[in-house]
Amino acid sequence: MSAGNDVWGDRTSGGPPRPFFGSRWTPRPAHVRELDPGSGLPAGFRAAGVAAAIKPSGNPDVGLLICDSPQPVSAARFTATATPAAPVLVSRERCRLDALHAVLANSGCANAATGRRGLDDAAKTQGAAAMALGVAPEEVALGSTGGISWYLPVDSMLKGILAASSQLRPDGDAAFQQAIQTTDAFEKRANLEVELASGTVRLTAQCKGAGMISPNFATMLCFVQTDAALAPDTADLLLGVCVKRSFDRCSVDGQLSTNDTALLMCSGASGVSVAPESEDELRFGEALDALLRTLAIMMVADGEGARRIARVLVRGGHAEGVEMVARAIANSPLVKTALHSADPNWGRIIQAAGGALSAPAARDWFATPLAVDLSIEGIQVCSAGAAISHDEDALAQAVARTEVEYEITLPGEGAETEVFFSDLSHEYVTVNADYTT
Repeated sequence: MSAGNDVWGDRTSGGPPRPFFGSRWTPRPAHVRELDPGSGLPAGFRAAGVAAAIKPSGNPDVGLLICDSPQPVSAARFTATATPAAPVLVSRERCRLDALHAVLANSGCANAATGRRGLDDAAKTQGAAAMALGVAPEEVALGSTGGISWYLPVDSMLKGILAASSQLRPDGDAAFQQAIQTTDAFEKRANLEVELASGTVRLTAQCKGAGMISPNFATMLCFVQTDAALAPDTADLLLGVCVKRSFDRCSVDGQLSTNDTALLMCSGASGVSVAPESEDELRFGEALDALLRTLAIMMVADGEGARRIARVLVRGGHAEGVEMVARAIANSPLVKTALHSADPNWGRIIQAAGGALSAPAARDWFATPLAVDLSIEGIQVCSAGAAISHDEDALAQAVARTEVEYEITLPGEGAETEVFFSDLSHEYVTVNADYTT
């Protein structure tokens, strides 16, 4: 999106858009307060980011984050792709994912499609980070982002690990954030305070992602920290539910990444314990949900070359059919280019919905022709599959907004889903055509 739009504010500074809860689709919970971006990490955490010459730009590209609690609790989610990157495989197969002490992350190289060498390189850097931080290798999770098929520059990584380990600070989250970014136009970072019945806790996050994003996770790294005390099962449950409602619901270009990683780490340093099935768990979950959904929308809004974003809400009587229609609309080049140019050509949306249900199995779910209703920003343009009279000037103004909502109703009741997505621009083609050159 262009700088200075009416939702996200001035992006020219490269900092996080303010306010953090800037989208109408993710209102701030009443018990959550947004803190200044310089407030630092929750108690029990330190972080750093350094430039290790992995990225030609000379920007920070190696980050370390450590939880100093003697008994941290954590949870993790990874990409669903059949071609996971080496850092994902090493983290998933070698780490104690419910008791992580640290994260080693880098940008500029995904270490994906690199075979046995990639796995060895990931393990070497994991071991080096563990030694530098004084923890066990299985307590260090890995996160990498950048070009696929490039071998990890291990010597540069080792130098970066050494430098970052000497610069760890409670307010090092900004440097850590810079170290994980690639084509991101702005930071996706949050510093929140959450009021629970048992006391006040902190919740922070650093996230990256701008392209190769699909509604089945996203090309992203997301690291969340809290000083609340959670049981491992509670942390895993809350992260899993919130990921399904956030990163699983966003799309820039329909492409599933090799490196998706989301981690929640809990230090317990606040002394506030979030008991299972308690009011505190509900309130903490609401805060985490709002946090991750906002970060997901930020990624969509930062889609390479994006000008506008949209939310498609689909209801109907068949869960799989509803999901197929939502994803087809969100990933349709025709819908996305119309969104980019503020073209009120809603026929493209109907076309995408029908195409998603063209298979024989799908036609068994709904009658043909499909009796679909469509409203755009509350303006109904189609009823039971046929155009209806509407205010064309109002529709033209509606689709020119920064955020545009499409509401689709299919036959039947009981199923509902949503997908957030970005437009498709000339700049997206330019960025991705020149990504490795």
